[in-house]
Amino acid sequence: MSERVNDKKRPAPADKAENTSPDNAAETPVAKVKAEAALPALGLMGMLRWAWTQLTSMRTALFLLLLLAVAAVPGSLFPQRPANPSIVTQYIKDHPEYGKILDSLQLYDVYSSAWFSAIYILLFISLIGCVVPRAIAHYKAMRSQPPRTPARLSRLPEYGTLVIPADAGIPASSAIADAAAKLKKRGYRVDVRDDGGARPSLGAERGFLREVGNLVFHTSLIGVLVSVAAGGLFGYSGQRILVEGDTFVNTLVGYDQFTPGTNFQSSQLQPYSIQLDKFQITFDRESKGKFGQPIDFKADVTTRETPDAPAEKQVLKVNDPVSLGGTSIYLTGNGYAPVVTIRDGAGNVAMQGPVVAKLQGDNYYSSVVIKVPDAKPDQLGFAGFFLPTAFVTEEGVSFSGDPELINPQLTLNSYFGDLGLDAGSPQNVFELDVKKLTPLNARNLDAGGITLAPGSTYTLPDGKGSISFDGVKRYIGVDIHHNPGQLYALIFALLAVAGLVTSLYVNRRRVWVRTGSHPDGRTMVEYGLLARGEDHRLAAEAETIRGLLADEWGLDSQKAHSGQGDNGPADSVSSGGVPNEASTESRTEDFIQSTAGSAESKKDQ
Repeated sequence: MSERVNDKKRPAPADKAENTSPDNAAETPVAKVKAEAALPALGLMGMLRWAWTQLTSMRTALFLLLLLAVAAVPGSLFPQRPANPSIVTQYIKDHPEYGKILDSLQLYDVYSSAWFSAIYILLFISLIGCVVPRAIAHYKAMRSQPPRTPARLSRLPEYGTLVIPADAGIPASSAIADAAAKLKKRGYRVDVRDDGGARPSLGAERGFLREVGNLVFHTSLIGVLVSVAAGGLFGYSGQRILVEGDTFVNTLVGYDQFTPGTNFQSSQLQPYSIQLDKFQITFDRESKGKFGQPIDFKADVTTRETPDAPAEKQVLKVNDPVSLGGTSIYLTGNGYAPVVTIRDGAGNVAMQGPVVAKLQGDNYYSSVVIKVPDAKPDQLGFAGFFLPTAFVTEEGVSFSGDPELINPQLTLNSYFGDLGLDAGSPQNVFELDVKKLTPLNARNLDAGGITLAPGSTYTLPDGKGSISFDGVKRYIGVDIHHNPGQLYALIFALLAVAGLVTSLYVNRRRVWVRTGSHPDGRTMVEYGLLARGEDHRLAAEAETIRGLLADEWGLDSQKAHSGQGDNGPADSVSSGGVPNEASTESRTEDFIQSTAGSAESKKDQ
């Protein structure tokens, strides 16, 4: 032994060491061939094929999906032009150092930008490139026969044997037919081989729904992308405030604010109408901690699908929209609208009707702005607040003590001058710019402020006119959404969840059964199971199959033996298929010679 070890540690001859040194490595035949080898040119088609392979890989699809989520982040950081162009214009003015740079990068139009669209389209193509080849391969797999029976079933994760007594009168061919019938009832696709020979076998397979669920999941993702894109291209949304008695007609001029889709056409608007008849609010009058809080909203409306369609009474509630003309109308806000009549210095009615009061605080404390550009000789403006139930503190400060109309009060300051509306510049209807106006009424002036109760009138100083508080109406704010892909997006999302659940809970399994006859008349049966991927329920499936076969052949005493326990104490089987009774403690051999190591057996197992 020591001599042999010394031979292993003995240094190599000098000439061999010299030939294998790094300096002479280039002179070896292999190194010389490698140095002279030239890789073939990839070419245009090869490059395109390589690019397509990279694009349609699942890794690329996941990367693009992550990149799409990251690309959507600027849409929440910067104002978007489709939602409100005036805010974008003001943002650029407020940030002149980088506002225009962001605009050139399309960060104010993120979802319609070229780079966002490129990511979206690449993700769409990548998913299609992933799904279509997999669907074709799966279709071919479903049409093909189960793999051939492995040479050594004992090498499979789950393996077992059964012995049918000679007095049962069940030959090998009948046993394999019985096994095929049982597996078919369990949903396996069965292929019987050599059923007329001495050693018949079968291959069975189930769990194709696993890949079907996988394909449904990925196809549904494509459907969701298409649906979202259709909604962004052809959808639109808008807002409108409706005072009791007002009617909204679905035209562009009827919206207070309108956000069109990228490919929106005005012809998409169906001219339906909705009229607010009455709006009711139920306030909490029992709870101490939440006394006066609104607990229910209900708007009674009259709708018409088309101008010639009959009127229909409907109820609009929170989270219960009304559907008209392919749009959904949601109740999103409410408040009070004082009804006023304003006369100018000549005694003519310059403005008459409800004025929307914007909610500002508790108990429906609301701000009021009134602009009267038609007053003569000077334009008039009013700014103040509305109190549904007015209370006055000892310091003379008014506040709202309850949201109901118990003691309504309208408190205003008045101004005259140029309102700036004739120039055509857009203004916020809830704000009054008093920089260029002259005050008429205010707390700090001799005339004081204007305080009105329903039915009262106040005459403005300097013969500028008068204002009357005629009453109070309620108003609601509605959001109108039209998204042609919304329903399809929901359907595809549900399909994606169903496909994902199916792919997670359905297992792909294969079963092989081989039978053979013993000279003494017994029928020897062996079976093996293999799962594609991890399957912690494979052992239970093997036990179930063993129980079914034992019941079929009346082998109750053999039910308890399963799995690797079948390889323990049992009758040994020779390579020719004949049991060796000489050794009952040796492991059961396979019925045919082992082909372990061959390419075919490696493929099957």
